[in-house]
Amino acid sequence: MAGLAWEIATIAALKDERLHVKTITLDVAGWADHRPGQHVDIRLTAEDGYQAQRSYSIASAPGMNGRLELTIERVEGGEVSPFLHDEVVVGDRFEVRGPIGGYFVWDGSAPDPLLLVAGGSGIVPLMAMARHRARVGSSAPCTMLLSSRTPADIIYATELETLAASADGLRVVHTLTREQPSGWTGYSRRIDSAMLEEVLGSTGKSANVFVCGPTPLVEVAATSLVGLGLAPSQVRTERFGPSGG
Repeated sequence: MAGLAWEIATIAALKDERLHVKTITLDVAGWADHRPGQHVDIRLTAEDGYQAQRSYSIASAPGMNGRLELTIERVEGGEVSPFLHDEVVVGDRFEVRGPIGGYFVWDGSAPDPLLLVAGGSGIVPLMAMARHRARVGSSAPCTMLLSSRTPADIIYATELETLAASADGLRVVHTLTREQPSGWTGYSRRIDSAMLEEVLGSTGKSANVFVCGPTPLVEVAATSLVGLGLAPSQVRTERFGPSGG
């Protein structure tokens, strides 16, 4: 990250996405924009000089003129996410550094089909890709496979419905692993090879794949996709696990 300077970000808006998940909109002077899938570091400094730093994926599409969105899940017992959920208000400022990352990115120029596989808050960088796809009018067919525990746990649920209803080639497939609504006909188990094979049946094996979520989900998805005939170079992964929050 040599050459990346810390910049001052000002909170422009706060939005509760669901219980324990919040989107923070930031204004950053001189922001050089980002590519969908990248992340930023944020740094908080206490009055006594103590600093805490965390990395968060960028949720928004590029092109917001110095503004970006971070969707952050509250980690109980964490050091940073509870502060961002419970303490900050519009107008507060802290430091950010980025954008960071050049591997787990999709810029919308390739016409190949796109498969986005997410578990829980792993949807955040993939949502930046879906939003960018809609913004630039990409013709690349896109399927998003999203694993959530319950309907109430689906992040961006309403926006996903809107994007899928636009009939521009985006298909959203949900699997609900712990609780399903009455009459549910979708998947009701963790993502596995059989599920991925069914999804690939409509996406095609030429797809560029991005997988983000907890380590076990990512490992199962990546291994399964290669086992189903995709080249390892087609499958890009990003994982998260227990951290200080």
